[in-house]
Amino acid sequence: MKLQGKVYQVLLTLIAKHGQVVTREELKQALWPSDTHVNFDANVNTTVNKLRQILGDSTDRPVYIETIPRKGYSFMPEPEFATEPFVATIYVEPVNVTDMNSAAAETKQPEENSDRWMTLGIIALILAGVLLGAGVATLWISHTASLIRH
Repeated sequence: MKLQGKVYQVLLTLIAKHGQVVTREELKQALWPSDTHVNFDANVNTTVNKLRQILGDSTDRPVYIETIPRKGYSFMPEPEFATEPFVATIYVEPVNVTDMNSAAAETKQPEENSDRWMTLGIIALILAGVLLGAGVATLWISHTASLIRH
């Protein structure tokens, strides 16, 4: 799980006071120096919403972050701290390369076909325009020539 600076700071601030209300003012002080001039309310909302999104939490049925209207937020669960670093083990299932190449070729084929048809359509339109122009020019020249003769 990757957290950007401000999102990480909000998480740490909420966990430090889990079960208690962390006011918007406390979050403002944790995130920005006192001489910073930004729209704090909008930025706090955005940062908390990013944290919710990363945690898979919702405002309708919060599991981690509860909104306390007109006051702030509360981190609901009891945080658990590990004594040792978490090592993620990733299992990668072996893949048959020939199957993967044929699958890739199959997925590319419709895109290549649509590109080919688009190119042929454009060429056909250009050719039709040239033929139409040649026909109009021929009629105009023959009409003009007949007027000059008479």
